[in-house]
Amino acid sequence: MLRSYAGIVIVMIWGIVFPAILLGLSKLFHPKNPTPTKLLTYECGLDTQGETWVQFKISYFMYALVFVAFDVETIFLYPWAVKFQSLGLFAIVEMFIFIAILIIGFWYAWKEGALEWM
Repeated sequence: MLRSYAGIVIVMIWGIVFPAILLGLSKLFHPKNPTPTKLLTYECGLDTQGETWVQFKISYFMYALVFVAFDVETIFLYPWAVKFQSLGLFAIVEMFIFIAILIIGFWYAWKEGALEWM
């Protein structure tokens, strides 16, 4: 039974040790005496003029979140499409329920104004 978990344990150990090694190496090779130029904030190569705190509309962020959510949800359609012939009636009904939930979510996002650009 322990042999079946050996691969998982190795991956977990490697997932802890490898980042620790990289962090140690980055501490070893980081610049010791940064110049004032290296400590400047870099933004498009130009110094900011005027007030640097700029607020932006949250609707752009919401638009991106809705896009990512629906994009990830459509990934679940691909395995279903590959096995469409062998799934049977139960899987087809489940897919229609899944698509109905997506349509309800899309309608809700539209109603709340998350899809309006301006």
